[in-house]
Amino acid sequence: MTDDPRLGGASRALSYLARPRSVAIVGGSADPTKISGRPVKFLGRGAFSGEAFLVNPSLPEVAGFVSLASIEALPHPVDAAFVALGTKGALEAVRELAAGGTQAAIVLASGFSESGAAGEELQRSLALAAGSMRLLGPNTLGAVNLTDGVFLSASDALETPGITPGAIGVASQSGGMMASLLSRAAGHGIGFSKLFATGNEADLEVADCIEYFVDDDATSVIALYLETVRRPDRFLAAAQLATRAGKPIVCFKVGRSEAGARAAASHTGALAGSDRIYDALFDKVGVRRVERFSELLEVPAALATNKRLGGNRIGVLTTTGGGGTLIADACGALGLELSAPDAALVAALEHLLPGGGSDLAHNPIDLTLAGTRPEVMTPVIEALTATEAFDGVVVVVGSSAVALPRMVADPLIACANKPGAKPIFAFVSPHLPEVIDRLNRNGVPAFAAPEGCGAALAALLGERIPSAPRKGVAPRATTAGGEFLNEDAAKELLAGYGIHSPRRIVAASAEDAVWGAAELREPLAVKVLASGLAHKSDVGGVALGVGHSELAQVATRLLANIGRAGQGVRVEGILVEEMAAGTEVLLGMVRDGALGPAILLGSGGLDAELIDDTVICLPPVDLAEARAMIKRLRIAPALHGARGRERLDVDALAGAIVAFGAMIQALGESLAEIEINPLVVLPAGAGVLALDALVRFDPALA
Repeated sequence: MTDDPRLGGASRALSYLARPRSVAIVGGSADPTKISGRPVKFLGRGAFSGEAFLVNPSLPEVAGFVSLASIEALPHPVDAAFVALGTKGALEAVRELAAGGTQAAIVLASGFSESGAAGEELQRSLALAAGSMRLLGPNTLGAVNLTDGVFLSASDALETPGITPGAIGVASQSGGMMASLLSRAAGHGIGFSKLFATGNEADLEVADCIEYFVDDDATSVIALYLETVRRPDRFLAAAQLATRAGKPIVCFKVGRSEAGARAAASHTGALAGSDRIYDALFDKVGVRRVERFSELLEVPAALATNKRLGGNRIGVLTTTGGGGTLIADACGALGLELSAPDAALVAALEHLLPGGGSDLAHNPIDLTLAGTRPEVMTPVIEALTATEAFDGVVVVVGSSAVALPRMVADPLIACANKPGAKPIFAFVSPHLPEVIDRLNRNGVPAFAAPEGCGAALAALLGERIPSAPRKGVAPRATTAGGEFLNEDAAKELLAGYGIHSPRRIVAASAEDAVWGAAELREPLAVKVLASGLAHKSDVGGVALGVGHSELAQVATRLLANIGRAGQGVRVEGILVEEMAAGTEVLLGMVRDGALGPAILLGSGGLDAELIDDTVICLPPVDLAEARAMIKRLRIAPALHGARGRERLDVDALAGAIVAFGAMIQALGESLAEIEINPLVVLPAGAGVLALDALVRFDPALA
């Protein structure tokens, strides 16, 4: 256990679990076939050299352990404890360990918050019993320190041959997925530093693990398996620490589908949250979210080489046309460019391969005719990495590697490990796990699937890995209750934050509307003001393009329509407003039960829900983030004046987004809903105007 003063309370607790000086395994068994025997077996098998106590009144001495009848019999407080008892026994053991001064404990047992209301109450009792002692779990397989060979875990994945230390730190909310990563990594030649399964997170959580990895010199890349984020602010703060420390975070988050979200919630006992808002959460701090579970190994392994792409131009060298096409397709889908070789490179290749290559002036560069002998491959790869035409190289390993795997792999290894070499990746087309293992262990990121290769290249470029188009899980509805403000009150609220509307008047009757609107310019928008009504147009409460001469008749008709709208609608007058023309966008808030509020920007108007052109960002938002949101809309080219269109006031729109985010934060949790639709974007320099606004407060949410 280090006394590093940089470590805070949570990081210090995880350090006790990763590098303890003394350990007690409570309820451990001498039978290695039992789950309670695994921590005993694995701790004894590793490199742990401190004091080890086995607390079990029915067991004699076990090799390497001092056997004790009770926790009270411990001769002194221990750094770490592994509690291998059932739910109720774990609760009492945690209370006794805390009273005895134990620093941190791992609780294996399930049956807590993931099992329903009774389990939630048990988990609260567990946290109270721990007092100042820190907990990992419950419902966890524990902690694995491969850097130092200390295993406080019940995971049978530690039996996997080929496990190796490395630079990737893992925090997983699923013990099973931690085990899966551990065993898969061993088969791919990928190494980890430390792995923590956080389980139900009664105390220590993923954010604490991130902070620990920031302070861990053996970790350069952080990999997360997430089912939920219980405290978004805490997660954001930890992720920002990692960013400042230069340690990238790669995340696989389940719950893209409704079924996946339900399964995740039942596993950890926490709300899964809206998938799209999670994307916004990750974007906020540069967390790279991967699409496939396999990429949670592949992308961190590539980042752990500490190489980066200086640009997006990728050279592909292949001995199989189909494999080269797969890589070209995967790269193109992520915005990577397969630029053509320049004249100098073509000349160099023709010199190296006289009559032995085809398509040397194209990319992918096909070496089918030349073969894969080291005397051919090595100088060709060196030429591709030396040229200014490419920022990185992918070598497609074809079927020739089946017979002679080292002959194909070793030239890549030699070239990749030269000082200053550009990134070299390998896509291994046949099923050759031994080649992938050898390449990864020797500094060449190797992939069995082209999509993983493309995702890792995009990560080395530092760009967000785009998500596949999907509907995802809709944000959870807020608690029903509260009342909608009328439109005039809603617009007054917006104006207080700098988001203005066209000139308007409010009148008590149709006759008063005619008199009050005399100074407004035609055409006019006429609307009934009514609290408790979300969409006036649905019940005939809106008329557009109205002239002064017909205003009284139109207002009378609208009032009659609203009178038939039913109970719960309270008519408060008539609003008459000047109409404004421009491109319509929607600016609104979505509130998620797990993650809180987020800003939604999209194409606006009556068909906004049908078009489904939206982006989401978490507040607060600065101008750079607001402009990035606008750029991601499909209508962005029109806003910027594409194809001869008039350029619109994108700067004013960005300012409105910033103001909207500040308003959401200022109004707090009682703000249940807010939406501006449409927000009209006027020509450059003319600003934006809110033509309609919906606002609902619900005191019950505060």
